[in-house]
Amino acid sequence: MSDSHAPNHDYHLVDPSPWPIVCSLGAFITAIGAMMYMHEMPLIASMESSDAALLIIGSLILFYGAYSWWGDVIREGEHEGHHKAIVQLGLRYGMFLFIISEVMFFVAWFWAYFNASIFPTEAIGGVWPPTDIVTLDPWHLPLVNTIILLTSGCTVTWAHHAIQEGDRKTFIRMLTFTILLGASFTGVQIYEYMHATFAFDENIYSSTFYMATGFHGAHVLIGTIFLFICLMRGLKGHFKPDHHFGFEAAAWYWHFVDVVWLVLFIAIYVAGA
Repeated sequence: MSDSHAPNHDYHLVDPSPWPIVCSLGAFITAIGAMMYMHEMPLIASMESSDAALLIIGSLILFYGAYSWWGDVIREGEHEGHHKAIVQLGLRYGMFLFIISEVMFFVAWFWAYFNASIFPTEAIGGVWPPTDIVTLDPWHLPLVNTIILLTSGCTVTWAHHAIQEGDRKTFIRMLTFTILLGASFTGVQIYEYMHATFAFDENIYSSTFYMATGFHGAHVLIGTIFLFICLMRGLKGHFKPDHHFGFEAAAWYWHFVDVVWLVLFIAIYVAGA
């Protein structure tokens, strides 16, 4: 009787889930809390820290929703076998479109930077960079970070080939190296920000510099977490040579981060100096 109700197709009809609305609510509260916190606007006048509390509450809701949602996807694909070849193809299309949307996101920051640098206004003296800005040496910490990210791109590719060949030991080792390199990049960038001679709100140069490099740094941090989750899954025995899109998506995302950094390094650090 149970076989008569089994699906006779390779598509996955997802069960109703509360997590999309939970994540949307968490993202909305997080955004409102972040804006109020940045502008020092407490939600409750008598509680100065209420804006920070709203930000934390929204972040916790978003984290819980994402954790539960991803847990369902992992269960459906890894343990219940719902992710057939056609479903994996759809997931690939979805990840590809997501990365394209991220490209457009960074295009906006590059557009702002190029517009300000190619046509500097009288407000900054008609020159680029502004005369009161001491730019960062591109051949010091930025070059170190470039080497770190390019190396991490090699190690994550090595890990991908290893899992395709069924070599789990090498997969775990190379993925660990990639995560350590990603964390090192973040540490170097934090150090660079701490020793920069210009603040975020000084002029158009500092604003576009920190927005472009800062959002890229946030993507590196997100990508590192993405890879760390894949490492935890790999240690639990997840991923097979013919079924490992969760890691493949993380690798795509990491290569995207690599390419964006190369453009940032050349356009902002080298040419902008």
